[in-house]
Amino acid sequence: MTAATHSPLFPQVPESADAVLDGLDPEQREVALALHGPVCVLAGAGTGKTRAITHRIAYGVRAGILQPGSVLAVTFTNRAAGEMRGRLRELGAGGVQARTFHSAALRQLQYFWPKVVGGDLPRLLERKIQLVAESAARCRVRLDRNELRDVTGEIEWAKVTQTVPGDYPAAVAKSVRDAPRDPAEIGQIYAMYEQLKRDRSVMDFEDVLLLTVGILQDRHDIADQIRRQYQHFVVDEYQDVSPLQQRLLDLWLGDRDNLCVVGDASQTIYSFTGATPDHLLNFRTRHPNATVVKLVRDYRSTPQVVHLANGLLSQARGRAAEHRLELISQRDPGPEPAYTEYADEPAEAEGTARRIRDLIAAGVPAGEIAVLYRINAQSEVYEQALADAGVPYQLRGAERFFERQEVREAGIALRGAARAGGNDALLDDTEDLPSQVRAVLSTKGWTTEPPAGSGAVRDRWESLAALVRLAEDFARARSGATLSDLVAELDERAAAQHAPTVQGVTLASLHAAKGLEWDAVFLVGLTEGMMPITYAKTDEQVEEERRLLYVGVTRARLHLSLSWALSRSPGGRASRRPTRFLKGLRPGSGALGAAGAGGGGSVERGSGGRRKRRGPVLCRVCGATLTEAGEMKLMRCEDCPSDMDEALYERLREWRSDQAKQLGQPAYCVFTDKTLMAIAECVPSTDGELAAISGVGARKLDRFGADVLALCAGEEPGEERAEDDGED
Repeated sequence: MTAATHSPLFPQVPESADAVLDGLDPEQREVALALHGPVCVLAGAGTGKTRAITHRIAYGVRAGILQPGSVLAVTFTNRAAGEMRGRLRELGAGGVQARTFHSAALRQLQYFWPKVVGGDLPRLLERKIQLVAESAARCRVRLDRNELRDVTGEIEWAKVTQTVPGDYPAAVAKSVRDAPRDPAEIGQIYAMYEQLKRDRSVMDFEDVLLLTVGILQDRHDIADQIRRQYQHFVVDEYQDVSPLQQRLLDLWLGDRDNLCVVGDASQTIYSFTGATPDHLLNFRTRHPNATVVKLVRDYRSTPQVVHLANGLLSQARGRAAEHRLELISQRDPGPEPAYTEYADEPAEAEGTARRIRDLIAAGVPAGEIAVLYRINAQSEVYEQALADAGVPYQLRGAERFFERQEVREAGIALRGAARAGGNDALLDDTEDLPSQVRAVLSTKGWTTEPPAGSGAVRDRWESLAALVRLAEDFARARSGATLSDLVAELDERAAAQHAPTVQGVTLASLHAAKGLEWDAVFLVGLTEGMMPITYAKTDEQVEEERRLLYVGVTRARLHLSLSWALSRSPGGRASRRPTRFLKGLRPGSGALGAAGAGGGGSVERGSGGRRKRRGPVLCRVCGATLTEAGEMKLMRCEDCPSDMDEALYERLREWRSDQAKQLGQPAYCVFTDKTLMAIAECVPSTDGELAAISGVGARKLDRFGADVLALCAGEEPGEERAEDDGED
């Protein structure tokens, strides 16, 4: 056994049941040893809840107390279920079922449907929005795209709260829920949607749970069969359980109480989908003899980050707040959270991009940095700013790694090369495992340098590059590993959905960031109206917004930056105010007490740095005030006619491609397409005119300005620049 085997990426399986318990803190160990009866684990952010429950299952299996096939662990996302399966496999408990509620229910439904109903199971409707649109049309209700999405969400909420179409209007009124349309209209659309599904023999994801519940309620023999198979249940993220999921769990359990639930009421952020923390908060009432363990040792975040997180919850109100956990950081001290106020949103995005570039230059990997915002519509200005700063990024929310077409194709190619062995000409000049993988994947589109631009081609390359990095890590961890060994490892990871990390700064909404963590987190757009969001009107809705910010803060391990802009666009009225949730926590916002509840640090005034902010940006064609980032870059409305010099634009694109190859960077890191369009429309002749174009900052002006001005003047780039360099 070599030392490399103990790599954190490929850990050694514990030798015994007792070895599974090694390294657990006292509270985690208490969870692992509580193998009988109801168990409630109240686990704060970063306290190692997944570690505790996977070691609990693995210890029970390895000690012979639990049979692997008798344990069902359920959670809410495929990613979380995959991570759980991966950890159990590493602990020597690979036979345990770890699934989402929907996946577990669908498996049971597929097995029992022929016996209970007969015939084929209704086809699963992957996307219900098209059928909802048809239902609305049949009800003679016109819905635009946004309304259609919202009505679809309402139907999903109604189903997980077990609300039938006829009861929907009353249920909305009782829940103080803001319906996107007249509740009676939505009730009609909902009823038509259900009718169309029945007529076409299709079902949606909510039906998977509803039908399983129906079978278990009506057929006691089948319920008993499932209960004989599954003796022990573990539910992760229990604060997010919906009434329908709780009903299914109750039917799985029957009159038994071998149930372990894990959750944190302070991380309830999905109530709009029907999730409620009531089941977690009422657990001890339903199970008076439950073992309750609190995990409060935070291994993720520094004391400074934890201090701010605790400060946020200290101001919370409501039932969930009464059960908040006071976290205790186990890490060494780090930097104070940074608070920055900017004049406008573009300045905030540019300032954030500069800070990220500085962190990367200081050694923080791009993949360990995230920009988190309240709504997805905020991403565009950050995508643009990061592209202008030459910083790679990825949008959160793509399909699972091993389900991507390019990854499946790569797996087939690697498997074929492994079978061919020395007979594959591709591998003739390769010396080690990583070089073999690079050779094989080069036939699928992998290159040593990433392709220019973004989009599908770039996404494909990033996936293949992630496989190359995984092969390099695997070779370092297991000396002498072969291509066949790597293929076996990929197969196991695919089965467990244990994906390698694609490098790049993550852009994500706060909701999408739940369950993730990074070394550095930038929380942006923290103004009233965005945090809390404008439509959060009731006290409970506002408190959920506070919890959402708490989730964002607790994603950070070391560096945490919080920022806001006083206006939307340059020169706009500075009418915005920082979020109320930071009052008493950020410097200068009023104290909560002598000790203070938040972190230290200071509020910086983000100047935008590279140039003075102008007044309102006006369209140079019609004179209208511009507000969208893309329009401000072009200095005209999208609909106004373009006077772009097409020939100049093509020359600029060719020049950009050459520059990108020389620098070994994607083309957008030189200039984005929008910036090139703006240059080709304005045709600047001086440094000042070029610098006035959005996307051309001081750094890019110094680096590329001479070339760009030469191209605009109809000259060849390079000569004048070389003369300038010689004068310095």
